[in-house]
Amino acid sequence: MSNLINLNKARKARAKTRKRAEADENAVRHGRTKAQKTLDKANADKANRHLDGHRTEE
Repeated sequence: MSNLINLNKARKARAKTRKRAEADENAVRHGRTKAQKTLDKANADKANRHLDGHRTEE
């Protein structure tokens, strides 16, 4: 005898995994982690400070 499964739960689980996979693809395609954003901002601020330090006063 085979195991009984609840078709409604199986359908919902399949939809959940499909949505999770799509969300992961979108995160890779569009998103960056907070650490990456902070690092990029810190590098840009450092470069701006470096350039501002080399400006001549007129």
